This record gives sequence, structure tokens and C-alpha cells, in this order.
Amino acid sequence: MIESSKDAGEGAGTGLDRRSFLGLTGISLAAFSLGIAAPGDAVAVAAGPVPADPFRLGVASGDPEPTSVALWTRLAPEPLAADGHGGMPRRPVDVHYEVAEDERFTRVVRRGRAVATPELAHAVHPEVHGLRPGREYFYRFRAGNQISPVGRTRTAPGPRENPDRLTFAMASCQAWYHGHFTAYKHLAADDVDMVFFLGDYIYEYAINANNLWREGVQVDRIHDAETQTLEQYRLRYALFKTDPHLLAAHAAAPWVSTWDDHEVQNNYADVYSQYGISVEDFERRRSVAYRAYYENLPLRATSLPRGPDMKLYRRMKWGRLAEFSVLDTRQYRDNFPTDSTAGGEHTDPRRSILGAEQERWLTDGLRRSDATWNVLAQQVVMAQIDRDTGPGKTFSMDIWDGFSANRDRLLGAVQRYGVDNLLVLTGDIHRHVAAELKANFNDPASATIGTELVVGSIGSDGDGAPTDAYTELWLSNQHVKFYDGRRGYVRCTMTPEELTSEYRVVDYIRKDDKAPVSTIATFVTEAGRPGLVRAS
Repeated sequence: MIESSKDAGEGAGTGLDRRSFLGLTGISLAAFSLGIAAPGDAVAVAAGPVPADPFRLGVASGDPEPTSVALWTRLAPEPLAADGHGGMPRRPVDVHYEVAEDERFTRVVRRGRAVATPELAHAVHPEVHGLRPGREYFYRFRAGNQISPVGRTRTAPGPRENPDRLTFAMASCQAWYHGHFTAYKHLAADDVDMVFFLGDYIYEYAINANNLWREGVQVDRIHDAETQTLEQYRLRYALFKTDPHLLAAHAAAPWVSTWDDHEVQNNYADVYSQYGISVEDFERRRSVAYRAYYENLPLRATSLPRGPDMKLYRRMKWGRLAEFSVLDTRQYRDNFPTDSTAGGEHTDPRRSILGAEQERWLTDGLRRSDATWNVLAQQVVMAQIDRDTGPGKTFSMDIWDGFSANRDRLLGAVQRYGVDNLLVLTGDIHRHVAAELKANFNDPASATIGTELVVGSIGSDGDGAPTDAYTELWLSNQHVKFYDGRRGYVRCTMTPEELTSEYRVVDYIRKDDKAPVSTIATFVTEAGRPGLVRAS
């Protein structure tokens, strides 16, 4: 176990090899935060008072299953303490939790204990089992005599159940320094069953006068540096979690989270930085970034990072209504090609955005699925987007266009196996987009075989506007049916008969968090008829 006086991030430049990093985040560090006992391990919890107000980073739940859910909190009475430990003493602390059927906790159904350790920044991830399927629950934590805010969560329906309705929200890209998280204020009030977060929970860039557009705040100079160490990544999560509306959205419903690039570094691909960092050094950076991600999100033990590796792709079901495949298009992808024109290196059939193992897992899951809706929750745009509005063709290499053969294999499998009602949930581009997935993107008359909903950003790029410099580019692709450049989220209502998707926006976020929310577009997708029908 790591000495509590020296974290992995503090040793990032001390010559630790990859094998050493693999030991930094193993079960010996995390067993007790999960509320389980590691074989042969014991933990001694030192006596001593818990600092006042340790729950300032809020509470959260995630990855609901029919009889269980993952809970999360991180003790941090001083969230922005420079050492990344949130003002906590360097000793383990008992954290107790309760789960109840009512908000007043008169019908408690589960109690348990986890241990918050300094090695994991005093974060805990207890997995609560023995719950009833398809039920609403409330939860809270206690550390010493300090009681946390109450969170609300929900279990998934049983695997053979046929729920008549599911509501969920999509969110992504929350650059705290670009504006207030007003969209989360409205999302938290929308009473959804679940939230899908699709990447860029933090940004690694230095924060200073050049990009601090959020009015009414001051930022210490310690944040004016690109995140590279464990302490810096921890501090960046804490800074973003100072927004009360993010905490409210976490407490309102269980989240299913995946990452994109900025949780580590812009546009990275597997172990390859695009900024001249060696593979060895970038693996060290990826190790501490992945560890901080785990520490700050409501994830299960299956996502426990081991050095520079962290399995984030996973599958969950909502009865027979929907099967969700959560993808990781960042950790296993091939490096960037050099030619972005039609017929370039990006069309090489050996290239993959998913990696061979994840690609097989996804295809096999789609083949076996008996769900009405088959949903891919992932990061970057899947639809082909020609960025040349003239006669030529140019593509972005960071999205599925940079891995067109991988996309062809996936959509080919969807057709070959008769996969019903393919729905792709996407983030990344800071704009709202709705698109149809085609059997042949170069033939507008070809069959529509799926639907892609792209959610705009919560905060990234500031206020935004209905139209911008990219509107014409996106809409020149005939399978793109909608584009809007404002901040917001997407609210979806799914039934066995149809999916209703509502694009929700706020007009400004820079000056304050008072902007009202409005629904600017509503689309309906009928089960058995992939595509988009504009309802409003």
C-alpha cells in the first residue's frame, strides 16, 4: 500500500515503472472503499474526530442493476486544498451509509460501512445489494457525527420485466471556467430515471484570465497549470464540483458515466499523446488521471483502475425495454492517421476506435440482445460528417470518420444480425445535433438503420448561439436533421412504441445561473422505424 505521505502523483517523475503503477490502484487500496473485505487484508481505522462539513463534494449513485446500485461520496471539508486531499487527515475514516424507501429514512432497508482512505482521496464506492428491482430509493452517508445530503437513486427493472417507460437525460462537456452549470439546475428538476454522462467531466487546461469566462468567481493561481499529477487532477475535479447544480444533478438520479479525452489530455489516442510526450511518460500521466476519475465518479469495482488501464466499457439492461452498451472510444483506439481526405489512411480496415476485444464484445452483445431498444452510450460522433461544403471530402480524424472501417463493421453487424432500434448517444462537439445513421452515408437514398442523438455541452464554449460558424457544414450532410449551438442537455422518454427526444437549452451561462430552460426541438423515433420525425 502507498505511504499516505506520498501519493502516486507526487512520484510521477521519480522513475516508477509501469509494473509499479499497476500496483498503485489495485484491490489493496480500494477494497474497503467498496464496502468489501480484501482476502487476507485488514484495515485499522484510527480514532479521531472527522473535520466539520466533509460532504462538500456531494453524493452520487451510478450503474443501477435490478438488485443493486453503486453509491459514492468523497470526504473533503476543504475541497480546494492544494495537496489534493481535500482537507482530510492522512488516516482512514469510517463512512457509514443507509438506504431507505423514503426520504425521511423511516423505512431503512440496507445499512453498511466503507472505509475512506487517503490513498483514494477519502472516496468510497459501496455497492449496495439486496434491493428490489425497479424501485426508487434514498441514501445518505455518515462520517463521525457529520451527515451527508440525501441522494435519490433507482434500481433497474428485472431482466424479464417489460417496463412501460424510461426517462433519461444526456449530458457532456462541462468546462467549469466557461460558465455556470445552469443546465444541471433544470436537469435536476426534470425527475429523470437516469443520467448518461458522455465525456469531458473535467478539462486539463490551465485556468487563467484568458479562459475564465464564468463571471462572479475568482480562481487561485494554483489552477493556472495543465493537470499532470494526481494532486492536480484531484484538485480539478474538486473545482468543477464546486458548482451546486452539478451536485444536485448527481443527487437527483443515478448516473452512467463514460469519459472522452479531456479527463486525461486533449485528443489522446490509447498511449499516444498528440503533444510530443513519450509513451512511457504518457502512461504515467494516464495512470494518475484514471485514478482520479475513479475517485470522483460513482463506479463499480469492475471499473477499478490498475495503473494506466481501466475497463470502463460495460453493459446494462432496463428490463426488456432497453439494453445499454457503454463504450470507451479513447483508451484502445489506434493513433491518428496522417491523411484526412477521402480514401486516406483512415479507411484502413485494420484501424479500430474500440480495439479488437471491445469490438468483439459489442458485436456479440448486439447479436444476442432481445431488447426493444439497443443503445450505445459513447463519446464521439458516429455519423459520417463531410467537412468540405464544396465538391471535395474532408473528415475529422478524432471521431468515427477517422475509423470508417470500424464503423462499417459495426453498422454491417447491425444489419446482418437484425438488431432492432439502434440508438447512439454522443457528446464531444459542444453542439446539439440529431442525425440518421445510414447503410451508405454516400447515398442519401440508402436505408436508415439507426438514430444518433448528439448532446451539446453543459458549459464548454460559453453561451453559444442557435447558429454559428459550423451550422452550414453540419447541415450540408443530408442525414443531419438538426443543429443548435447553445448549452443544454437532451431529455429522452422511451416506451416500447417510441422514443421522444427533447433538446433543452439555456441562452446564456457566463454571467450567472438564472437563465430559463426551453425545449427547442422534439423528435420522435418509432420502434421498428429508425430515423427522426420532427414533432416540434
